[in-house]
Amino acid sequence: MEPKDVTLYSGGARGAEEAFGRGAEAHGVAEVNFTFEGHHIQRTRGSRALGPDDLAQGDVSMAEVSKRLGRDYSTRPWMRQILQSIWHQVNRGYQVFVVGVIQDDGTVRGGTGWAVELAKLWNRPLHVYDQDRAAWFTWRDGGWHEDTPLITHPTVCGTGTRNLNDAGRRAVVSLFARSFGGD
Repeated sequence: MEPKDVTLYSGGARGAEEAFGRGAEAHGVAEVNFTFEGHHIQRTRGSRALGPDDLAQGDVSMAEVSKRLGRDYSTRPWMRQILQSIWHQVNRGYQVFVVGVIQDDGTVRGGTGWAVELAKLWNRPLHVYDQDRAAWFTWRDGGWHEDTPLITHPTVCGTGTRNLNDAGRRAVVSLFARSFGGD
């Protein structure tokens, strides 16, 4: 796959999304960052503002989110827009890459976990770099398996924690280098 044939869909936030965007730009991959009014992003390259109607497309019951992630987000009204934006990222990016922490129950910590759950629901190729274990894992056959993924689809979603550590940053850089060559 040539970088010019690939588009990264992300949210442009600091941390993992910023790292995915830098990797895309460094390798000549197109970048689309979904945002909305009041959302503060680090990456403005390819930014696409979502209006109320766009956000409504990704609307989901907060009870469903809480059930799937095992935590309650209903007390955070701004979280709904974040989750709606994540819906657009995963909906557009077929292959999903996430940086975060896989918990004992198989979910990923924080709001990032919603991207993971959507990818599972939609049966998307899903890869998570677990910062605590310093390794990539692929969701396959109902469980996480250590892996070394490559970008192999023309549309990818890159999202994850805002608290990106050095290992997570290196993992994103290495993903792009393995997939497209270079450092």
